[in-house]
Amino acid sequence: MVHEDSILVLDFGSQTTQLIARRVRELRVYSEIKPCTVPPEEIRSFRPRGIILSGGPASVYDPGAPTVSPEIFELEVPVLGICYGMQLIAHLLGGRVERSPRREYGPAELRILSTEDLFAGLEPSRTFRVWMSHGDRIEVLPPGFVTLAESENSPYAAMRHREKPLFGVQFHPEVAHTEIGREVLANFVFRICGCQPTWTMESFIESAVREIREMVPPEDRVVCALSGGIDSTVTALLVHRAIGDRLIPIFVNNGVLRKNEPEEVLELMSSLGLRVHYVDASERFLERLRGVTDPEEKRRIIGHTFIEVFEEEARRIGGVRWLAQGTLYPDVIESVSFRGPSATIKTHHNVGGLPERMNLKLIEPLRELFKDEVREIARELGLPKKVVWRQPFPGPGLAIRILGEVTEERLRILREADAIVTEEMLESGWYYRVWQSFAVLVPVKTVGVMGDYRTYEYVIAVRCVESQDAMTADWVRLPYDLLARISNRIINEVKGVNRVVYDISSKPPATIEWE
Repeated sequence: MVHEDSILVLDFGSQTTQLIARRVRELRVYSEIKPCTVPPEEIRSFRPRGIILSGGPASVYDPGAPTVSPEIFELEVPVLGICYGMQLIAHLLGGRVERSPRREYGPAELRILSTEDLFAGLEPSRTFRVWMSHGDRIEVLPPGFVTLAESENSPYAAMRHREKPLFGVQFHPEVAHTEIGREVLANFVFRICGCQPTWTMESFIESAVREIREMVPPEDRVVCALSGGIDSTVTALLVHRAIGDRLIPIFVNNGVLRKNEPEEVLELMSSLGLRVHYVDASERFLERLRGVTDPEEKRRIIGHTFIEVFEEEARRIGGVRWLAQGTLYPDVIESVSFRGPSATIKTHHNVGGLPERMNLKLIEPLRELFKDEVREIARELGLPKKVVWRQPFPGPGLAIRILGEVTEERLRILREADAIVTEEMLESGWYYRVWQSFAVLVPVKTVGVMGDYRTYEYVIAVRCVESQDAMTADWVRLPYDLLARISNRIINEVKGVNRVVYDISSKPPATIEWE
């Protein structure tokens, strides 16, 4: 999708690169992340109104340090460098960057020297709390640059070129700890780049529907990978709005769904006016997963089998040329290794897990969106609360919440335990207050005592996190009495379990899912 007003973020490996894009979008301006190695011609084709260079863990003078083509400084497009991005601008344009006598990590006091451009609207000579994260600093500004702000440890904490629209800040305006971060980014996006706040979910719906109509010829049909979650449901409704009954939503029972999920999904889709084609392929999926323990292999098997099933059903239906999927932007970011140098975290079944040769063309209307933006669309479409705030469920389902081999017995245990977690979270009111809450079957047996008998049974781990978009997450401090009820019910009601543990890991360094 082409956006008239957009900001391009070039990734140099910062843990907060995604936050930059999110903060710009919160200003109602579209922002997209690309690797720092993107060629200048691709930047030109993107037609950004501004470019932001992210931070990163490297030093500009390290051998093999990530860099960018100097041509971007000649595109007559405003450029803002953040932390490493600022140091790289200085390094490439003739300044000097060296190891700082004292590293600067965490809060710092920024004193503004100029209230024009980046700091317009802020009080002059006043200090503001900002967030720093660097071990290097600029010792000599490049020719033509002037300083805009300073901190105790950074004499050039912000800079700009006297004539060209080139800017840099040593601090991180994208993090919540920087109290003037929103103002700095807003000044860059609106005052310097001249963007208009037109990125709204209402405008997105109109654009997405129009593009789908233009993309799909009038004689073609589209099948939609429907799971019942918000992503695939919104995808199906957008495609249905664009082409009507030429959309055939397909719900595949892959054998690794939650308790009573097929029945609940079919009932929900019927209430939304979608006629769903139901396929029970559980035996095929479970047979192919037999003996498989590697999580990436599980994802690949499930991804390939999904596409295989869809292609078979499409041939039966006839006239199908397209497959619609609810792929989100975090899926794309995590599945594609940006030499920024952000690493591939995991392969998503509907991104990196797709076969190289697939007989259906893809429609992914949500590919540019974060989860909270999809929820906004769902509200715009009038979906009920239980759909809008339904917790994310991974495409590979319970297969990646069973560590090790997936068997019928392990599926039974996990389904029952997971259902208890969901029931208790709903009953307590916590379900809609968190991002995800679920159970994981750990392939470890421990000794227990039930009555007068010694037991040797499985461990269930309960995972509950809060997040905005799954890029980062923190474990939820659930009340002890709620955890006690969950634990007691699982141990007493689920045969084969004698121990429950609570996962208190955050992302990073852990991921939300265990596999």
